[in-house]
Amino acid sequence: MNNVRGLYQRCVQNGSLFAVLSALGFSLKAIFVKLSYAASSVDAITLLAMRMGLALPLFAWLVWASRGPTNARLGLGDGVRVMLLGLFGYYLASLFDFYGLHYISAGLERLILFTYPTLVLVFQAIALRERPTLRTLAAMGLCYLGLGIAFVHDVSVAGMGGQVILGAAWVFASAVTYALYYSGTGIMLKRMSSMRLAGLAGGASSLMVLTHYLLAADTSLLMQLPATVWVYAGLMAVVSTVLPIYWVALAIQRMGATHTAAVGNLGPVLTVLASWAVLSEEVSLYQIAGLALVLFGVSRLKPVRAKTAVQTSEPVSAAPQKIPVN
Repeated sequence: MNNVRGLYQRCVQNGSLFAVLSALGFSLKAIFVKLSYAASSVDAITLLAMRMGLALPLFAWLVWASRGPTNARLGLGDGVRVMLLGLFGYYLASLFDFYGLHYISAGLERLILFTYPTLVLVFQAIALRERPTLRTLAAMGLCYLGLGIAFVHDVSVAGMGGQVILGAAWVFASAVTYALYYSGTGIMLKRMSSMRLAGLAGGASSLMVLTHYLLAADTSLLMQLPATVWVYAGLMAVVSTVLPIYWVALAIQRMGATHTAAVGNLGPVLTVLASWAVLSEEVSLYQIAGLALVLFGVSRLKPVRAKTAVQTSEPVSAAPQKIPVN
């Protein structure tokens, strides 16, 4: 018993427990979405509005909890940047992801989303006008080879190639917008903590989602949804949105961004296992092989460094390792 207690205390102190919990929380989002779709005919924008509406007070709490003298006062430019991050990171990326989960498995969804580090490196290379190294290109090739293997499997099993392609396109669009969000976090993380940025960007995106919902959806149908959908939306808001953001902030504080990101590689594995255990989705050798290639490829990626940063031995802050997939 003492050994178990000692292991628990060490995992809390070094942050590894929080890193694992955050990876688990984010990986369960796709499961809750699929369960919600199975429980009723709820559409993507309504389900997303429920998730973000329930999460909005908790995002406000993150902002309140992260207050302190180290956070500089935000100017107009900072406010615009936060709004743009909210637009790309938690509004468009989440909306596209919810659309895609109508058509593809939770395991394939997580694999497609997990290619966002390759997109971040592409955006960095374009911004810095530098060519990716052969190592980076090889790692990206491994990622997309693994994704292709899993994608072909889903098409063959589903027997509805058009729907799988449509769903994959929506989720890849989510990965692109999330990569844009990720690429813009570097400047803001110099001015505020990751917890405060998550609270502000999440709060902004929550307001955008709710505005979209009020303008485009039939709000009268909201109260007609079964209680199970509200339960899943609440779990998404707490377990798969706010708590993982808080846990990953604690993990980064204790073990650093690089080690936290390495633990975050568990996300696709946990999603595949959860989709098999909860949703009874088939897990084949093709999916396992694709998953292994994607994880290995992501682990081999190296961030692009600006020329000025190399001269001063300071890396670019937008390396794809600070914020986990939402």
